[in-house]
Amino acid sequence: MANTKKRFALALHGGAGAVAGRDYAVTEKHLGELARECESWLTDGRSALDVVEHAVYELETCGLYVAGRGSAPNSAGHVELDASIMDGRSRQAGAVAALRDFVSPVQVARGVMEKTPHVMLAGSGALEFARANGFSEVADPATYYSLPVGVTSDDIQDISHGTVGAVALDRSGGLAAATSTGGTFGKLHGRIGDTPLIGPGTWADDDIAISFTGTGEHIIRAGGATAIAFRYRSGVPLPEAIEETLGEIKRLGGDAGVIAVTSKGEIAMPYNSEGMKRASVSTDSTLTVATFS
Repeated sequence: MANTKKRFALALHGGAGAVAGRDYAVTEKHLGELARECESWLTDGRSALDVVEHAVYELETCGLYVAGRGSAPNSAGHVELDASIMDGRSRQAGAVAALRDFVSPVQVARGVMEKTPHVMLAGSGALEFARANGFSEVADPATYYSLPVGVTSDDIQDISHGTVGAVALDRSGGLAAATSTGGTFGKLHGRIGDTPLIGPGTWADDDIAISFTGTGEHIIRAGGATAIAFRYRSGVPLPEAIEETLGEIKRLGGDAGVIAVTSKGEIAMPYNSEGMKRASVSTDSTLTVATFS
């Protein structure tokens, strides 16, 4: 399934936690502008890895989504952040889990990938690594975090969810994926979902790059991103590979959305939740931005 043309492709998501009837015009505008910026990077020959890191950084720091600045406190009253990133060509990957009060968990995840022999650091170990390597800390957690667009304080009492992610194919044929989240609202202290897990939440290889969003426990139990990737590699068409996995997540009682790009330049952004904030663009398709349709 090698890439034969100097094509590129990009998809972004702002979470599958969209609620029908709410207005997401602000997030759609942001996703569209960010997709255009990433399109420019890819046109200029930037690597897929750099593009997905940049995209997720922007999604984390804008405060519009349930990741980074838009994250809500857990049951212990503080924010814990998860993120992961993977380079398809080398299969290098990095992740952080239950990281407290750093501006960009995805940047720290890439640091884990490039500066350690490990794939994941968690909790106090992730914090010590991020601090030792000079990543930006949140100066005042009490004022930094804010509820994202479309979320009210009442939602924190429910098991709402949201995640951000990016997948890209660059002009050299490289694929990469990255995902970040603040986790489910009101989650237990120390809870970790699919987002920082290489395999369920994030995956990239020579053929496909995938980022998941949704109820993490069900995504993990259904195999998540690698379930799609392995089906696709075995010859199952991309839409069917994703449909089978989303169907299994639904059967287990969860809802989810997924973005994927392949080495052929295919883009997929399906979901089985009420909606998913998303955007895509490629050499073969114009900019698409949507939440519910």
